[in-house]
Amino acid sequence: MVSGRWLIALRAAAGAVVVLAVVVLTAAGTARSTVLNRAFYQAALDDERAYTRMYDEVLVDPAAEQVTRDLLARIPVPPSVVTANLKSVLPPATLRGIVDQQIANTIGYLRGEQSTLRLTVDLRPVLANVGDLAELYLGDLIANVQGRPSADFAAFRSGLDATLDDLAAGRRPADFPTFALDGPSIATTTDALVAIVPVDARAQVRAQVTAALATGDIAGALAVVGPHVLGGSSGSARSDLAARTDDGQWDLLPELKHAGLNLNSLSTARTFTKLALGPVQTLATVLGIAAVLLLWFTGPRSWSRRVPAIAWSLVVGGVLSGALVLLIRSRLPSMLAQPAPSWPHSVNALVGDVQHAAISSLTGVGLFAALVPLVLGLALVSGAWSWRRAAARRALNLPPRHRIAIAATVGAFAVAAVVLGATVVPVAAGKTEARHCLGSIELCDRRYDEVAYLTTHNAMASTADRFIGPLQDPDIVGQLNAGVRGLQLDTYTWELPEQVQPRLSVSSFAPDMQAEILHLIDLANPPRPGLWLCHALCRAGALALAPTLHRIGTWLEKNPGEVVTLILQNDITGEQTEQAFREAGVERLLYTPSPDPAAKWPKLGEMVREDKRLVVFAEQGGGPAPWYRNFYEYGMETPFAFASPAEMSCVPNRGGTDKRLFLLNHFVTNLGGSRLDAGRVNARQYVLDRARACEAQRGRPVNFVAVDYATIGDAAGAVEVLNATRGGSG
Repeated sequence: MVSGRWLIALRAAAGAVVVLAVVVLTAAGTARSTVLNRAFYQAALDDERAYTRMYDEVLVDPAAEQVTRDLLARIPVPPSVVTANLKSVLPPATLRGIVDQQIANTIGYLRGEQSTLRLTVDLRPVLANVGDLAELYLGDLIANVQGRPSADFAAFRSGLDATLDDLAAGRRPADFPTFALDGPSIATTTDALVAIVPVDARAQVRAQVTAALATGDIAGALAVVGPHVLGGSSGSARSDLAARTDDGQWDLLPELKHAGLNLNSLSTARTFTKLALGPVQTLATVLGIAAVLLLWFTGPRSWSRRVPAIAWSLVVGGVLSGALVLLIRSRLPSMLAQPAPSWPHSVNALVGDVQHAAISSLTGVGLFAALVPLVLGLALVSGAWSWRRAAARRALNLPPRHRIAIAATVGAFAVAAVVLGATVVPVAAGKTEARHCLGSIELCDRRYDEVAYLTTHNAMASTADRFIGPLQDPDIVGQLNAGVRGLQLDTYTWELPEQVQPRLSVSSFAPDMQAEILHLIDLANPPRPGLWLCHALCRAGALALAPTLHRIGTWLEKNPGEVVTLILQNDITGEQTEQAFREAGVERLLYTPSPDPAAKWPKLGEMVREDKRLVVFAEQGGGPAPWYRNFYEYGMETPFAFASPAEMSCVPNRGGTDKRLFLLNHFVTNLGGSRLDAGRVNARQYVLDRARACEAQRGRPVNFVAVDYATIGDAAGAVEVLNATRGGSG
């Protein structure tokens, strides 16, 4: 009797161990596929369109201006200029990389691989982009002030720092111009300067400011208010920025704690994940297997009566696992970071939505994982009961060796259910890292000819590469970082001296610019060998073809979800073009279109999966390489010689009206490009209205929206809207 009681107690303990093992392994598997899985976080971000909302809602939120001001420090670029060019300052690839690094740091901390949580952002690429933007927009102005042919930004920043430091100390900056003001202007300026001074000091400074302005001493007036506004701070602006960001490294933890966010939940989660993925998981696995074996070998002689004890342990373990998931789900909102009152509403809304998506995903994975042992246990109970019923009716008369084999199989299956069902299944149910095409999961299911691509006209002719008469501001890589996915490039060999005048006469350069070019260049300068990207005249600006193609290939390697199209206005042969792509080392990325221009294009997801993400067209001819096709056999376009925005139309031009690809030439070429016209025609609604009008006339979606000065206006935003409002045909 005593031994029987001990056996009952031992089997009860073994059943409890199986239940506990199921709960532990289910929790560990769920954690491994969610909070310890990079794809889990990225899926939550993508589900809530976090990256798009960051640009469209957060960074342009007036309430976030303080963040922008802190980031820019004293760099002389107006915040409005930065917000208008956000994707140049903070490219999507850079933003995703920053987020990925924080995810990796968080996972490393939760796994116990890092002793402390580190959330550090490398702002150096962003600051470099801001600096480039400053030079781009202020170059001519600073050069004129300095009396130099080109701006010396190092000297300018040093002088600006010295000026601000003088003002902070109440000193009149040296070499500051004097302006004569009339009476009303003096009064207005005095009121404006005094208004920024603390109330208790205004009476003291008003008389001094008025006296300084009466003599045109603007610097003296600024020096009076400087100490009150700048707080008497000293040290250079660059030193201030370096101190704030630790020489470009921005530690987010102090900022998060200062905002009142409670990060204790991460420490609590770390305690669980370290144990769950370490000794506890191993111990649960070993004890679970041992307990299943004990229940099996100490059970009744009939295997069909041994199974239920194991099966009901699985059922109970599944139920308890599900209850644990629901309990954690109910407590998670209070454990996670709460919105900070000091943060803009757009930030808190985005954080809240991402957290909600993550909680929903974690709950779904956990419940699915808990359901597996529950269903498996019930299936085993049902199977054993059915077996006994059939055996009782002598419906089955199997030889003993077959019964032993069946019993062994069922036992092994039960053990596998405990060990694998609670660990492998959650991973399978969890998020896998989704494939992105042009930054979007949805676009992977669209065919190449169903998608719109922001395209830069004369992409090589940029301010950054010092072209005379540029039509873009950033260089080609900068354009790609800003969202451009189509590049119109002109390929040439260097012109002979006697070819300069004829090329100028048929170029889009204005007459005065043609004269200036002739004046600047040395016609006796011999041509340079090789193949080049030029804008009509290589002496007015040129990029070596193969190295530029190599840079495009390098960018594609770093951005594996992107597809780029090159439309070449080719003044070189197909053989020369093929050789340049071979030298650039990008041949493996080249997509070969179907020989039939009417054939359907592949989906972007297929192109990304096969790593054929570079499409190349020729405006004239094509071949002999099979990937080098004539664009107008596959595509059609609108006219491109518009002297004013009012002249823009959708009438057919090259390529007819029945092609699958549609190029919308959306720029004004009134003797060269115009920034003012670009600001108007690149406005989001202007682009959308014209694109939709042309689509209605042609009966085909616009694919390539070709613009000048792509970072002026919001043509990129218009392209995003076109893609967001289209449906793929499958």
